[in-house]
Parts: sequence; C-alpha cells; structure tokens
Amino acid sequence: MRARSWRTWVGAGLTAVMLFPVYWMVNVSLTPAGEMRKSPPDLFPSSPTVEGYRRVLSEQLPYFGTSLLVSSGTVVLTLLLAAPAAHALAKLWPSGRRVLGFVLLVAQMIPGIIMALGFYGIYVRLGITNTVWGLVFADSTIAVPFAVLVLTSFTTAIPDELLQAARIDGAGSWRTFVSIVLPLSRNGLVTAALFSFLWAWSDFVFAATLDSGGALQPLTLGIYRYIGNNNQEWNSIMATAVVASVPAAVLLVVAQRYVAAGVTSGAVKD
Repeated sequence: MRARSWRTWVGAGLTAVMLFPVYWMVNVSLTPAGEMRKSPPDLFPSSPTVEGYRRVLSEQLPYFGTSLLVSSGTVVLTLLLAAPAAHALAKLWPSGRRVLGFVLLVAQMIPGIIMALGFYGIYVRLGITNTVWGLVFADSTIAVPFAVLVLTSFTTAIPDELLQAARIDGAGSWRTFVSIVLPLSRNGLVTAALFSFLWAWSDFVFAATLDSGGALQPLTLGIYRYIGNNNQEWNSIMATAVVASVPAAVLLVVAQRYVAAGVTSGAVKD
C-alpha cells in the first residue's frame, strides 16, 4: 500500500512538472502587458485581463481557418496515399518491399528545414509558393511515411483468410481493400489522421518558407506577427497558443483509445 502511495505521489509530481508550461502559458495569457516584465513574476495574475483573447478573436480567426484547411487537406491527402501503399506493402508483397520500408524510415529523419529549402526551389519553378495546396503537399511529405508504417502494421495483422474468402466470393482487389481492409484498419486510420492533423496544425518551418507572403497564412505565422524586433506581445502570443491548443486537445481526448491501439499495433504477435 505504501509503495503504491509513493508511486502515486511521484507520478503526480512528474505530471505537475510536465503540465507547468501549459499552466504558465495560460497565466501569461491573462497577465496585463504592463506586468509582463515584473520580477519575480506572479504565479497568479494579480489583475487578470482577457485583452489577449479579444485580439485573438478579432485578428487571428482567418489564420485559424487557413490552418484548419491545410490540416484537413493534409489528412485527406495522407490517407489517400498511405492506405493503399500500406495495403500493398503488407499483403501484395511487391519487389523491394524491405528497401521501401527502410526508405520510409529514413525519410522521417530528414530535417524539415532541408526539405523546406528543397521545396522552395521546386515551388518557385512551378509558381505555387504562397498557396494553401503547396502547404498541404509539403506537410503530407512528413505525414505519409509515418502513416504508411502505422497502417502497414495494421494491415499485416488482418488474417489472410478474410481476404481469400472475399476473393472466393468474387470481390476484386479494390473491393477487398475498401470493404475489408479499411474497416478493420480503423484504429490505424484514426492514428494516422490524428498525427497528420497535428503535424500540419503546428507546422512553422514549411509555412514560413513556402507561404510567408501568401494571402492565406496558417496560425503559426499569425502568432509570429506578435513578435517584433523591439516588442513581444506575450499575452497575445500565449492567448493565441491557448486557443490553438484547444482543437488538438479535443482531438486527442476523442481519439485517445484509437491512438493507443494504433501506436501499439504490431507490438505483440499472435
């Protein structure tokens, strides 16, 4: 009993340490600009203000809309590419399967800034800089390799007998994929979609490199507008960060059981 109590207190302490930055973000978002440089800072704002949140609602909504569009487009494109690719790798056994799997792992190790510079040169030639669809494509290059690996593990776990039974009943490869593979890979699809959305939602490198002058800019660039050479509007920055965290937090809460199943898929082999 004592050991359990000790572990509980340690767990609670570690959780408090990890959540403290979130609390401080909320605290700063409610702190008036005149008290921002107070030393030592207040653990609780003495005269809280919602001015930062008013600025978010009046200035940042277009950026929120663009981020939602880019993130949703990234999810759709990622799943359209990753789901068939994962099915092919897991069940159709193409030549070079192992090499392709290794390439997907390596692709996730490439720094984003290097990819952004490469994309910039290509986008300038194609004339698609400062466009929403350019960001969707760029963000998908980060999400697709991860999604393929996750969905491959799910598809591998689907019994071959089910696929063979579908073929005996007259279903072709596409019908088998749509009617059997996709429904049984629901957890993997949700996991891949969630991480794709979060990557696109929080992207700054691609946005700053490929869409810094566009008419429609994502939220990360909207936050950057509050940072100047001589002044940083921290309450507005933190208020925007708090509001921007809400969609991600809601998605994580809603999809947590699917994500837990998704990230552990393939860990145990029957």
